[in-house]
Amino acid sequence: MQYDVVVIGSGPGGYVAAIRASQLGLKTAVVERSELGGICLNWGCIPTKALLKSAQVFSYASHAMDYGVLIEGSVKPDFATMVKRSRDVAAGMSKGIQFLFKKNNIEVIQGFGRLTPDRKVEVTAADGGKETVEAGHIILATGARSKELPSLKQDGVKVIGYREAMTLPKQPASMVVVGSGAIGSEFAWFYQTIGTKVILVEFMPNVLPVEDEEVSKQVERSFKKGGMKVMTSSTVESVDTSGELCKVSIATKKGTEVVEAEVVLSAVGVSTNLEGLGLEEAGVTHANGKVAVDDYYRTNVPGIYAIGDIVHGPALAHVASHEGITCVEAIAGLHPEPVDYKNIPGCTYTVPEVASVGMTEKQAIEAGYEIKVGKFPFSASGKASASGSKDGFVKVIFDAKYGEWLGAHLVGDNVTEMIAEVVVARKLETTGHEIIKSVHPHPTLSEAIMEATAAAYGEVIHL
Repeated sequence: MQYDVVVIGSGPGGYVAAIRASQLGLKTAVVERSELGGICLNWGCIPTKALLKSAQVFSYASHAMDYGVLIEGSVKPDFATMVKRSRDVAAGMSKGIQFLFKKNNIEVIQGFGRLTPDRKVEVTAADGGKETVEAGHIILATGARSKELPSLKQDGVKVIGYREAMTLPKQPASMVVVGSGAIGSEFAWFYQTIGTKVILVEFMPNVLPVEDEEVSKQVERSFKKGGMKVMTSSTVESVDTSGELCKVSIATKKGTEVVEAEVVLSAVGVSTNLEGLGLEEAGVTHANGKVAVDDYYRTNVPGIYAIGDIVHGPALAHVASHEGITCVEAIAGLHPEPVDYKNIPGCTYTVPEVASVGMTEKQAIEAGYEIKVGKFPFSASGKASASGSKDGFVKVIFDAKYGEWLGAHLVGDNVTEMIAEVVVARKLETTGHEIIKSVHPHPTLSEAIMEATAAAYGEVIHL
């Protein structure tokens, strides 16, 4: 079978690349060994947000009287129904990818794809049958999986990864979550909110360690206020699963502490899926779990490309999608602008939510900038007060000399829906004064971006 483009993997990098290739008139096929949509749609971004929404609704119902709503009788989480809803949402999204592929005349080849020495793709089906696919251009988009540490071997029952965390047969009474990045923090908040006793363990001094320090501190305070135990600057040394409960040995600044829990969730990052792809046979350069590519995702072997988690840059779905589009447009002879990795938004969907883009305050200072910093708390926001969600703030950082918007860091209700304003403004090289003079609707949470910017320039009204 011959195609212009064959994509191995149908996650947010692969399926987007395939659709864009078809739009540009290229005969396209996708090789997928599992569900269409990859980890993001089936076991990552989408189903986790469905679980988080269920926990949020439960939280609202539990505090209904705060809003003058009387609910007679007790409000209880139905864990099995939450899980079912999450899986149904994921299944619906995967069917949506099937529809898009059919609409765009993209052929799906089910099986495991690997490169051959003569730059073709060998596909092994579930029944062991093999077929060879030829294409002028082969795009690797194989994604990543849950990372395992030697001290934290996953057995899928007592020590689990994110996939098992989404489909546990019953809600555990207690859980230790190891790692407080986006995945760990989201699951920790979900289980804590529906009644599981959660201990969150983080090696670094702050939760969400890639975020601005003030944001991390706010999230930690909110977690603790909700009853979660947070252990930072701590390391899991071992897990004893021989008994009914897991015994987790945690090294802290004060010594080793042993805690017990029904389940231990390992959320210490991801490992890229490069095994068995035939990279060595095809001569594709890679190191430390990443394939070497240029600005248009070309590897050292002509006609072979790589995008998403398996290349440099943040392992985020929206990054993979833009990489796929850029890669395919270059293949088609267009002249796309390379992805700007300095303007990538990151979002964490805990309560409060976290969204950020650009440099943290510490990074800006270390880079030698003289900076203007503005901060506006949601406690001063009329919309936040009306909604009953006043935790958090917007923090903005500008270069004092030229006015460049260096970064923005938001923590609070719905901030993941607000960060795009900053991304677009930075793309357009918008100044702080232009933001201040852009009329923001009232009452909205988005006013906080304008107010924080005004605070940076000494013009804030509502503080």
